[in-house]
Amino acid sequence: MLDIKITKNPQPQAKPEGDLGFGRSFTDHMFLMDYTEGIGWHDPRIVPYGDLSLSPASMVFHYGQEMFEGMKAYKGQDGEIYLFRPEMNGKRANTTNERLCIPQLPVSDFVQAVQSLVSIDRDWVPSDPGTSLYIRPFIIATEPFLGVSPAKNFLFAIIMSPSGLYLMSGLKAVGIWVEDDYVRAVRGGVGFAKTGGNYVAGLIAQEKAQKEGYAQVLWLDGIERKYIEEVGSMNIFFKIDGKVVTPALSGSILSGITRDSVMTLCRDWGFVVEERPLSIDEVVAAHRAGTLEEVFGTGTAAVITPVGTLRYRDEVMTIADGGIGSLSGKLYDTVTGIQRGELEDKHSWRVLV
Repeated sequence: MLDIKITKNPQPQAKPEGDLGFGRSFTDHMFLMDYTEGIGWHDPRIVPYGDLSLSPASMVFHYGQEMFEGMKAYKGQDGEIYLFRPEMNGKRANTTNERLCIPQLPVSDFVQAVQSLVSIDRDWVPSDPGTSLYIRPFIIATEPFLGVSPAKNFLFAIIMSPSGLYLMSGLKAVGIWVEDDYVRAVRGGVGFAKTGGNYVAGLIAQEKAQKEGYAQVLWLDGIERKYIEEVGSMNIFFKIDGKVVTPALSGSILSGITRDSVMTLCRDWGFVVEERPLSIDEVVAAHRAGTLEEVFGTGTAAVITPVGTLRYRDEVMTIADGGIGSLSGKLYDTVTGIQRGELEDKHSWRVLV
C-alpha cells in the first residue's frame, strides 16, 4: 500500500458553474509519484494542482514515451462517490506500459492513488445529469537525454476535471465519417495502447470529417483499408439482423472498458454478440438490405453515442431513422444507472470511494 503524503491546497479555487464543457477546468489537487531506475516507484504525494517543471531534454518531448488513461468518478443518488471498474484501467495501463517500455505500476497502487485523489477533491464531483469528474492518470518519461532508448526516470501523475457531456450533442445521434485515406494504426504497432501518438495521428482526418459536417472518424485497418477498427475516441458496435457485432481486438484497437461492459450487458439480455473482423463492405451491404438496425460508439468520455449517419466515400447511410436506437438507449440508461448507483450492480463494477 502506498504511503501517500498529502499537502492541502491553501488557496482552493472557485468551482465552475453552468455548462462545464469537457476537460477545461481542474480540481485543487493532483497526484504525483516518481520512478527512478534502481529504486522503483517512490515518493507518492498529493499536492496542489499546478505546473510541472521539466527539463527541455526530457525524453517525453522528443520520443513520445508516455501513456495515459481516462476514467470518471460519479456522484450517486445516495450522495456517495463511485468509480466504475477502476482495476480495469489499472490493468490496461500496464498493457500500455509494457508496449512502451514504461515500468509496470501495481494495479492496487493505481487504484489507491485514484481513490485518494478523488477523496481529497470529492466536493468537485458534480451531481447534475450527464456530469462527472473526469480523471486523467498519465505517465511521462522525464529523463533528460537525447538518445533513443527507454528512459530511466518517469513521472506518474493524476489530474481531474469536472466535466459535462463529451459530445455537445449529448445523447443524440451523430454523423460518422469513414476514413479510407489516412490510417491511424497497424497490427504490431501501438494501436492497442493508450498513448498520445494514436490520437495525434488522427487529427488530420478529424479536421477533414468536421469540415464535411461529421462529428467523428471511423478508422479502417491500415493494411487492406477495408476492415472496421474503431472511432477516434470510441469503440464501435453494429446491430445487424438482431446480432450485436464489434471488431475483434486485433492489436490495433483499444480494449475499451465500456466496450467490455456493453458486451456483457448485451449477452445478459440474450443478444448474440460477435467479436470478429467486420468489413465496411459488409456494413454497406447490410444497410442496403435493410438489416443494419443500429450503430453506436462506446467509451469512457461519451459512454454510448448513437450513430445516425455513416458516410463511406459517396454513400451516406442513415441508421435508425437518424435517431437513437432502442438498444443504444437502453445501454446508455443501464450503464449510467449502474455508474450512479441507480440500478443494481450485478457484476460488482461500481467501487465506492
